[in-house]
Amino acid sequence: MQRIAERWSWPCAWSAGFLCVLSLCWNPAALHPQCLDFKPPFRPLRELQFCRIYKEFGCCDYARDQELMARYYQITARYDPSEYANCAAYLLDLLCQECSPYAAHLFDAEDPSTPVRTIPGLCPDYCSQIWTKCPFLIPTLTDDPRLINVKDDQTSLCRYLDLDDADYCFPHLLSNQKLTKNLGLVQTDGEGCLNLCLEEVANGLHNPLAMVHANDGTHRFFVAEQVGLVWTFLSDRSKLDKPFLNITKAVLTSSWEGDERGFLGITFHPKYKYNRKLYVYYSVEVGFDERIRISEFKVSTSDMNMVDHTSERVILEVDEPASNHNGGQLLFGDDGYLYVFTGDGGMAGDPFGKYGNAQNKSTLLGKVLRIDVDHNERGPLYRIPPDNPFLHDSRARPEVYAYGVRNMWRCSVDRGDPWTKEGKGRIFCGDVGQNKFEEIDIIEKGQNYGWRAKEGFSCYDKKLCTNSSLDDVLPIYAYPHKMGKSVTGGYVYRGCQYPNLNGMYIFGDFMSGRLMSLKEDRGSGHWTYNEICMGTSLTCAFPGLINNYHQYIISFAEDESGELYFMSTGIPSTTSPSGVIYKVVDPSRRAPPRHCHYDPLPVRVKSNLIKFVPQQSSIDVEPLSKNKPDPHPTQSHNWLQQLIDLFDKMELNFTTPMPTTTTTKPARSSRRKGRRRKGKHRTGGALEIMNGTVRLVGDQHGHSDRGRVEIYVNGEWGTVCDDLWTIKSAQVVCRQLGFPNAQKASRNSEFGEGKDLRILLDDVQCEGIESTLLDCTHAGVGTHNCAHYEDAGVICSISDVVVEA
Repeated sequence: MQRIAERWSWPCAWSAGFLCVLSLCWNPAALHPQCLDFKPPFRPLRELQFCRIYKEFGCCDYARDQELMARYYQITARYDPSEYANCAAYLLDLLCQECSPYAAHLFDAEDPSTPVRTIPGLCPDYCSQIWTKCPFLIPTLTDDPRLINVKDDQTSLCRYLDLDDADYCFPHLLSNQKLTKNLGLVQTDGEGCLNLCLEEVANGLHNPLAMVHANDGTHRFFVAEQVGLVWTFLSDRSKLDKPFLNITKAVLTSSWEGDERGFLGITFHPKYKYNRKLYVYYSVEVGFDERIRISEFKVSTSDMNMVDHTSERVILEVDEPASNHNGGQLLFGDDGYLYVFTGDGGMAGDPFGKYGNAQNKSTLLGKVLRIDVDHNERGPLYRIPPDNPFLHDSRARPEVYAYGVRNMWRCSVDRGDPWTKEGKGRIFCGDVGQNKFEEIDIIEKGQNYGWRAKEGFSCYDKKLCTNSSLDDVLPIYAYPHKMGKSVTGGYVYRGCQYPNLNGMYIFGDFMSGRLMSLKEDRGSGHWTYNEICMGTSLTCAFPGLINNYHQYIISFAEDESGELYFMSTGIPSTTSPSGVIYKVVDPSRRAPPRHCHYDPLPVRVKSNLIKFVPQQSSIDVEPLSKNKPDPHPTQSHNWLQQLIDLFDKMELNFTTPMPTTTTTKPARSSRRKGRRRKGKHRTGGALEIMNGTVRLVGDQHGHSDRGRVEIYVNGEWGTVCDDLWTIKSAQVVCRQLGFPNAQKASRNSEFGEGKDLRILLDDVQCEGIESTLLDCTHAGVGTHNCAHYEDAGVICSISDVVVEA
């Protein structure tokens, strides 16, 4: 679930005090540092000699520092020492504010509606000192005619150099603890949620579930779609119009939302540059049997962007007893061996055999397999590594490396700390849970990861759980289903561009859309959890950055240089082109300029290129420009009055009093407490409430454009579960209430839990044009498999801005 940082205020300004027009108020102390190149500040690789006040953190590297020092001496050379002796410190200050971490704010560069200043914004008292002691100084630094015209008038000059935002004027900002307290650190909200931003990298994809690179110096990345297509993207993000691999005719999948079968994994051989080999993992149908297949391919000798489809060799096939829990991860470890991650065979509770597939080492399901695919041109297609843990166990398959896993979805190899290499080679996995918990594991040789005896840290099969021979490895982290129901494993960040993120394991949840992180204390081995939130539009106001994403987080990825990405979609179906790839960005700090530079090797292209065109933008409105006039009233006020009259009539005609709904604090501490708006109920009239009537309750401020959705069916009011709850369902509710648009489909009981009511609808799927939710597809009135912490809600709007839940 994406969250907008709550430090921004949203003033309510609807007529009659009934609804709220959302208008963003600028809170200057909440802004992030920003340089004149519109990027975050950095720690210089080489200590600055001139602007030493910013030697630890700022917007200048050593080269720019030297240029500013040269300019300083050029200016002072024009005057006798007696003239500038008392002005040298002022001159240094004025020149060095280009190096300030808040340079963009000092020079008004963050506001596109105003010209960039040539002199930084000065506090009035400091400006007066300069004018009194060094009146000749300002003209030497600027050719701005407006400044030149007022240079002899202290009041006019200092008014011109003043900033509207007093927090940012120099030198007072240096002592402003609101700005300097956590300077350069990942920004957090009041509850410790990390504020990051995103960059859109690719779009229009159909369930993109893997993004890999060939580690060949070209910095291409290859994106696999569930249907069986793999596309090539060049380092400039343009896409080749011919697929790299197309095995759609062989892949078993469907257009059903949530179908777990299909093309599931891809990886390149570590020596790809020399042997041109890659490996894929996909579902197939052989006769009446469903199987998972691991195949080896080679890239064409005539086109480096095309697989030779005749080169396929099936390395391994495993029968699948059910259509779910297909695993799907392939990767090469630091040891050069191929790791294969299989699911437990599907259905619920691993019901196969006495102990289930995952605990049965004689089956390949519910396992981590490790095989050697080197030198397989002659002889067997793979060999067993000599140190595999169960090589000499007659009751086990020799391919088994670890066991007791349910359905690991997305694993990764830690590159290790860039300097110390600490952590290098560890394999992290997200293992999807059954009823209660999702978990993150570190895979080790020969270990049992507990399923089906345990789910997370909790017992699932109590008899197996008490077995003293279980000896299972506990996860490094597990979270309950009130936070998410399908973990998507991620990566430990080891890239160059965002030093703050180094060592942070970033992962997500497919169902809830949460982005999450873990950070290890190397001394204790304990992992600390922090949720990741999207920053506001001002926090992410760097060119090309956005602060929202599609909900269904399918997979994570690294590019060749180690930067972190994830893939998500708005509709989890192979027929929906709503898949997008996002790059994770820390807006509070970057690496020094040119430090992360690389030159991709040339790519010989034989097909047409499709230029990348971003389609997403940040949500929320931009900060209001200085001196910008208030907007004129629009016709919406007339519409509002009609809506008020409509609600008055509805309230007058209710024959059944509204039930008293007690709401509790939502499971997530960041949620607003949901409380019913107090008011007198009017009586009279005899209009019967129609089936499908909806109402919104639970907003603590009493706004009638948002709240928990409650629906009236067959004489009772009840709630709606947020499983499959999307913006299209929210549109049905909002339009039913008279609002032209839905801004957000809220989930996870954002507006409190309707505990005194029955859950009446679950698995609601709408096209957005239905009259009521009852006209949409759903599980049936009163049929559900959820709880009130999943009560759905909406935020309605007269604008067409959409916030993905």
